[in-house]
Amino acid sequence: MDINSKITLQTTTALNEYQAKKFLRQYGIPAVEEIQAKDVDQAARAARQIGFPVVLKGVGAKLQHKTELGLVHLNLNHEEALRQAASQIAANTGRDLEGFVVQPQVRGQRELMMGLFRDAQFGPIVVFGLGGVAAEALDDVCLRLTPLSESDAHRMLDEIKARRLLRPFRGEAPVQRETLVRALMGLSQIAQTHPEIAEIDINPLRVTPQGEPLAVDALVVMKYPDDSPTPSPVPVPPQAIGALFYPRSIAFVGASARPGKWGHTLFVNTLGNGFKGKIYLVNPKGGTIAGRPVYPSLTDIPDPVDLAVVTIPADGVIDLIPQCREKQVRHIVLITSGFAETGTRGQALEKELVAAARQAGILILGPNTMGIANPHIDLFCTGATVKPQAGGTAVVAQSGNMGTQLLAFAEKQGIGIRGFSGSGNEAMITIEDYIEGFEEDPLTRTVMLYLESTKNGRRFYESARRVTCKKPIVLLKGGQTQAGLKAAATHTGALMSDSRVFNAMCRQAGIVQVDQPMELLDLAAAFASLPMPQGSRVAIMTWGGGWGVVTADLCQQRGLHVPDLDPQIVAQIDAILPPYWSRSNPVDLVGEQDISIPMQILEALTRWQGCDAVINLGILGRRLFVNRLAATIRVADPNIPPELMDQVRQAMVRFEKDYVAHCVRLMTKYHKPIIGVSFLTDSQDQTVRPVPEAQYQGVFYETPERAVHALAKMVDYGRYLSSCAKDFQ
Repeated sequence: MDINSKITLQTTTALNEYQAKKFLRQYGIPAVEEIQAKDVDQAARAARQIGFPVVLKGVGAKLQHKTELGLVHLNLNHEEALRQAASQIAANTGRDLEGFVVQPQVRGQRELMMGLFRDAQFGPIVVFGLGGVAAEALDDVCLRLTPLSESDAHRMLDEIKARRLLRPFRGEAPVQRETLVRALMGLSQIAQTHPEIAEIDINPLRVTPQGEPLAVDALVVMKYPDDSPTPSPVPVPPQAIGALFYPRSIAFVGASARPGKWGHTLFVNTLGNGFKGKIYLVNPKGGTIAGRPVYPSLTDIPDPVDLAVVTIPADGVIDLIPQCREKQVRHIVLITSGFAETGTRGQALEKELVAAARQAGILILGPNTMGIANPHIDLFCTGATVKPQAGGTAVVAQSGNMGTQLLAFAEKQGIGIRGFSGSGNEAMITIEDYIEGFEEDPLTRTVMLYLESTKNGRRFYESARRVTCKKPIVLLKGGQTQAGLKAAATHTGALMSDSRVFNAMCRQAGIVQVDQPMELLDLAAAFASLPMPQGSRVAIMTWGGGWGVVTADLCQQRGLHVPDLDPQIVAQIDAILPPYWSRSNPVDLVGEQDISIPMQILEALTRWQGCDAVINLGILGRRLFVNRLAATIRVADPNIPPELMDQVRQAMVRFEKDYVAHCVRLMTKYHKPIIGVSFLTDSQDQTVRPVPEAQYQGVFYETPERAVHALAKMVDYGRYLSSCAKDFQ
């Protein structure tokens, strides 16, 4: 970069097209060669030098939308046409016209685009996609945060829907892929070395018949002086996050004797669900509640207090800070609402509270939170009565109601929880802090997030990208639509970046994104209970043929491969099934009633080198049909002894237990996921079927759709893991 270019960038709001292309070429971005002209006579000489046909453009720092202003004239075949075009351009621009640019008419049927912009939350973003008029009409673009790795750039080329245009097209050569990658990397470098640049727009990037991409139009816009980022919250050390979830003593400030009030529900749930630490109740009225003494203030408690759970009105919370400081309370779970989520006054109150707490060395979770839980110490301090089992899935939700609903689902489905926090307004502890805490926590195997906004998008991305190379993050984002965005801003008091930027960030960071709350639980069950697939090949075993066909179709739709059976595996199954089985994948068990057959086939398929995962359909759940059959027999044929049907029912119960244990043994031995779909389920059935002391657990979904979706997401995440070593070496 020469000194003249630096001076130009620092002293203008935008580069004209000629300057922009000259600047971009220095970063490996190919641009059509052109000649700058001050007037029409110079433009005519330039055209003769280049050779007709040519393109004539009017340029000027204020002329940023040339096509709309009629400043671009194509296919000018002679000098008279050029002079007429120049007159029209001058008439449309007046004093804003600084001159002309003359360039050769670039032939080619394909138009791409690439560029750079700066997002308020996530910083510089590189964009690539379909260009020309199609850029707006088809909206086929992909995004990546900078800095890009070369693998990021290659993935961008493969991600657009029109990626087939990069191959040979209607007699034209394939696009020079390495040239595109080099150009994307150049934009990334510009983003890092030129913070004064706000936006770069290269559209169209026309592809010649020889496959050479050339920028035929370019725009470089500078940042305005007031384009400064909003200050981010002070990061919280991971150790402080961990300590919050392991209190030895809790004081409930605002305790109440009235059922249904927060001050009653929280301590009742904490005490009633088995918390082993000490519990103290605080209310200025004193007296007793639930047979326990009530202290007028925190300072009246005679013993140390680790955590204060606060439900008093918002205006009185700041007066607690001196008491907490005197009592050496280091953590507050602030249930109280009425802060930043309510408007200007609440924002000021929250800011004042945070400043006082920080000065006192106190860490606040919330305000406006639903509480916390840590099943590993029987701590369930939440506004809803839920008690999931201990496990490896850490849950953070920016909506407390959504969070406790997820905990209730997890409890029902047998999914173990590492810890839970309703993060509330995130006045001090943000979603970024939680992610970094989970990164260091050895008990966290999977991170599950519901969020509507981020306080520091760039930090969120960088932290998440580190974590996902070690453990999966499964995320559901609220506010993807305009209605959702409005609701999210009202709920959290925060603004959210454009959802497209957020979704692109998730792909780049390896975050597993889902669209519905139950998908969070399905993925949490899969990641916490199954080995990771090493590829996308799926073997399918089904009790009924139709389900197998549907599942094979679903696999293909989700990018999974259902391979043909090779002769060796066919021969093994020939020895187990009758001669009329289909000899194809899916493997139909043809209704055989011998309960040993599914176990034998499952082991043969899991051992088979031609697959990376096994989906089994309809093996579990048949006990419910046996129960219905027994009830029918009692009515229709009372001569059959009831004891006989009881024996059949008990045999089916034993079989299902043994089958789950068999699945777990096979996963442990062959390190391949085995995912089940139950034939029928009842209220007693869970997604996760535990096997004590086992490394893995049985996972059985209610539908093939859920099973295939979970496996496809695991395969996608597995591909990301394989790229981590290259991107972070």
